[in-house]
Amino acid sequence: MAGSARAAQADHHIDPASEHNEENLKSWYIGSIDQGTTSTRFLIFNGLGVPVASHQIEFKQIWMEQDPHEIVQSVQTCIEEATKSFIELGNSTDDIKAIGITSQRETTVLWDADTGKPLYNAIAWPDTRTQGLVRELKGRKGADRLQDICGLPLSTYPSALKLTWLLRNVKEVQQACDAAKLMFGTIDTWLLYSLNGGKDKNVHVTDSTNASRTMFVDLHTLEYSSKVLEFFQLDPKKVLLPKIVPCSDAEAFGSLASGILKGKKITGCLGDQSAALVGQLGFEPGMAKNTYGTGCFLLYNVGEKPVMSTHGLLATVAYHFGGKRKPVYALEGSIAVAGSAVKYVVNNLKFVQSSDKISDCAATVKDNGGCYFVTAFSGLFAPYWIDDARGTMFGITQYTQQGHIARAAMEATCFQTKAILDAMEKDSGHKLTELAVDGGMSNSDLCMQSQADIINIPVDRPVMRETTALGAAIVAGFAVDVWKEFEELKEINREDRTIFKPRISQEESDKMYRRWTKAVEMSKGWLNSDSESPSQ
Repeated sequence: MAGSARAAQADHHIDPASEHNEENLKSWYIGSIDQGTTSTRFLIFNGLGVPVASHQIEFKQIWMEQDPHEIVQSVQTCIEEATKSFIELGNSTDDIKAIGITSQRETTVLWDADTGKPLYNAIAWPDTRTQGLVRELKGRKGADRLQDICGLPLSTYPSALKLTWLLRNVKEVQQACDAAKLMFGTIDTWLLYSLNGGKDKNVHVTDSTNASRTMFVDLHTLEYSSKVLEFFQLDPKKVLLPKIVPCSDAEAFGSLASGILKGKKITGCLGDQSAALVGQLGFEPGMAKNTYGTGCFLLYNVGEKPVMSTHGLLATVAYHFGGKRKPVYALEGSIAVAGSAVKYVVNNLKFVQSSDKISDCAATVKDNGGCYFVTAFSGLFAPYWIDDARGTMFGITQYTQQGHIARAAMEATCFQTKAILDAMEKDSGHKLTELAVDGGMSNSDLCMQSQADIINIPVDRPVMRETTALGAAIVAGFAVDVWKEFEELKEINREDRTIFKPRISQEESDKMYRRWTKAVEMSKGWLNSDSESPSQ
């Protein structure tokens, strides 16, 4: 984010009208569903952007697949429990003005239009079973023109590849397609369909940020591209695609059909990384945020026209508030493995008991001891796009300790962030002067200091780090006039932010990065080219 946007707010006179408005905002609430890769949360924010109640549930993945029913049930449970806590604080559900949804992107669900039941597990975004399919499609006529239309390269990442794989490999999916009753959606669409009551209401919609992650959408028009659908040999009369609407809409997303908040309107929806950009108030071109979750995602606001990357980044929709506001676009750098590398150190290597202890382990040594860990568990995403890379460790000696490997696991995300920032500078012509951060790994002071050292610019961390959920609350709130202008949000989550400044020289930082780049080069080609199921 721009440095001025991060400056501490000076004391200023508050007029009575502003004070009255602040009291109103304290008593207006927005519910926020945050459905992620490994957990689901429901938070209730007041109009000042402060969370007052929440509940979280973690769930399991098996071979990068998720149970669609379990996802819906986790959302319903979180809504019930968080709302009970909200009521216990003396509040009323009548005070909740609306609900927003943010969710993991690209993860693909298919279901039968007649029964409303899923035809297979949801295939999660990091899954790489489509690697052989990617190689095949790269040889198909028109493959070289896809990214100019949709902003995404052919890779295992987008939903289009997951849908194609399911059509080829799951009999029930093919049968539903033949019968013209195959419903397609990412997690947002599946949740909206289910929470509205399923086939009875048949709410089949998506917002423009999630739609832009499928490969099916023309970024310039935000409509489905007939050229892309033809490339993937999909008939929209047989594969039923959701209607695309703006992120903030008072009617399009329906309302909850059951539960403690039955009848409450859903008025906002956007993908998790777009939500984090909104939650960080990244409303001006040149603003950026980096979210350290299961993966790590850096979004850079480029304004009202998409910028097609020539340096390994993705073009995507940042957000679209609808009405008279035009859609805003972003360049994105996507890192497949971030927090999941920490979980690997915890669960597989058993260095520590829990993820929050990884920094303590890393702090037992003063640096990485020359150890570099390329965490390419499912290949490397931006800006490399190396599908056949696999996790590799370099520089191990007889003196390498657990702390060195723990540091190397965290630094892997920091180095990839550096590579993305370099690519963004080349694509945009502008060098970022400060990086706003959020997500689980940002809780680690050691990790964030390493990030500042590696990118050699300050890293800015808010006190309240639920920025993804906050972003969903903001788009929902705009639809029901809790807020009407971005200016009204300027004080949200601004106080007591922590700034991590670089502590090493540019020369030392460059030396570390050269070693990382060498490690990346050496990680290529580990996967057998004939393997069709690398995720297993």
